[in-house]
Amino acid sequence: MIGSMGRVGACGDNAAAKSFFSLLQRNVLNTWHWKTRNELRIAITTWIENTYHRQRHQNRLGKQTPIEYEKIVSAVLKAA
Repeated sequence: MIGSMGRVGACGDNAAAKSFFSLLQRNVLNTWHWKTRNELRIAITTWIENTYHRQRHQNRLGKQTPIEYEKIVSAVLKAA
């Protein structure tokens, strides 16, 4: 049995992890039978970098993708 990420009754921390792993399973793991762990590792990394970080908008980032937010923050820090 694998324990929770946080304290008993603190479901907020598990919600993000469950959401991520649900998307990962639906979009990567269930789409193909991987022959090697390396193929699966590459597929997961590619999905995270190309889809998850570039297309997923987050409310806490002003409804921007993590990549868009990072570009804005970097530009502001360089200007300072």
